[in-house]
Amino acid sequence: MSLYLYGAGGALLVALYSYVAQRPRSKLPLPPGPRKWPLVGNLFDMPATFEWITYMEWSKKYNSDVLHLNVAGTSIIILSSAEAANELLEKRAGVYSDRARLPMVNELMGWDFALGDNWRAHRRLFHEVFNLVAAQSFRPKEREVCHELLYDILQRPDHDVLDHLRHMAAKIVLSVAYGIDVLPSNDPYVELAENAVDGLVTAIVPGRFLVDSIPLLKYVPAWFPGAGFQRQAAEWRRLSQGMRERPFAEATQKIALGNAPHSFTQDGLRMAEAAGANKAREEELVKNVAGTMYTAGTGTTVSALGTFILAMLANPEAQKKAQAEIDVVVGQDRLPDFEDEASLPYVTALMKESMRWRNVTPIAIPHFLPVEDEYQGYRLPAGSIVIPNTWYTMYPDPYSFKPERYLLDGKPNPAVTDPDIVFGFGRRICPGRHMAHSSVWITLVSILATFDISKAVDENGQIIEPKYDYFAGLVVMPLSFKCSIKPRSEKARALIEASVKK
Repeated sequence: MSLYLYGAGGALLVALYSYVAQRPRSKLPLPPGPRKWPLVGNLFDMPATFEWITYMEWSKKYNSDVLHLNVAGTSIIILSSAEAANELLEKRAGVYSDRARLPMVNELMGWDFALGDNWRAHRRLFHEVFNLVAAQSFRPKEREVCHELLYDILQRPDHDVLDHLRHMAAKIVLSVAYGIDVLPSNDPYVELAENAVDGLVTAIVPGRFLVDSIPLLKYVPAWFPGAGFQRQAAEWRRLSQGMRERPFAEATQKIALGNAPHSFTQDGLRMAEAAGANKAREEELVKNVAGTMYTAGTGTTVSALGTFILAMLANPEAQKKAQAEIDVVVGQDRLPDFEDEASLPYVTALMKESMRWRNVTPIAIPHFLPVEDEYQGYRLPAGSIVIPNTWYTMYPDPYSFKPERYLLDGKPNPAVTDPDIVFGFGRRICPGRHMAHSSVWITLVSILATFDISKAVDENGQIIEPKYDYFAGLVVMPLSFKCSIKPRSEKARALIEASVKK
């Protein structure tokens, strides 16, 4: 737990806020959870990092898939099963679709443009461009950037593979959102967005900043003892607003000059032009949604593909089996394409298992419960922050990497839960999930078709064992690791080179 307000005044504020917030509303019991201390509740129980592991341990300890915490007066509900998440966030989506206030992220850091009250209007725009059918219009760009990734790896095999993946993800998102081409290295938009998103995924986890539990603390001046969060928020705000404004300004300039490539911003501004009196509002929504695209798309793509590489290092037999399927279906005279997916069930199962094995978002973006509710005989208080702990164990032998768990007689098994929980729940499910799926799939299958992934060796010929370490935030990101990625054959090398010269 970090960044408290110290002193008698701060203690009194916590006490008053906690007293008001903890008054009972009905006779039903609250869900179980760690013992709550007077005034502060579970404030000092909140884990500082890898929260989902602690939540799962509590779920087992209290034998409940619904937990209740009180953090200095803020009610928090933890959901730790697919059944609980589906019942509340899907079936009761009308009640659970609001977002938590999150003063640190929205009000101090300026992320209200992506997570604020306009989410329904944002989803409308997103859906028009990224629904299941419309998202296919971006497949040529995804394919092109995927082939450029293969070529980059071929030319710089010793370069950090995560850096290759970050560059690829940024190319796709900035092109689709703004029609902006990314520089080969040190691109200012990429650097700006990565730093902004790093702040977001750190701060959005409930319990990390006391101001989320006591919003009045947002008025504490930055110079006050214990208010370092204000200085941190100001720097993160500068980054988030720069990410929202700067690429949009370049895109609109290109559009005005008449030399802009096709992009979401171009389409959105064209629709805004037809909005008449609401033109200014529609243009603001376009700017917000374009800024949200990078936030939602790049980190999850890099995490999913980085975990896929790590999974291949740990499970070489799965890599060989996927490559054998590709060789039979695709052959060795062309690169895979989107139309091959239906004929490559093991490859798709391998992708799903990579996303389950190291969940991209073990804690989904928190929801907000505006009214009191009841579940399993428990009272869920109004004003609760609801956190889906998607790291829950809902598969047999969960720590093993088994793509076969999604198959039955070599075909997709509809009875097995799909790990698409990484895209969220209910009305708040990620509207860009169709494009995200296709982007990850074409990249994964193309890497498998053309490269062999193995553990790196040092100058003495000793194998370098990867550590499988991750950065813990809303999006869980693999830390840099060493690996060897080499072309499977000279024919594979020739296919890669030919793909970028067309």
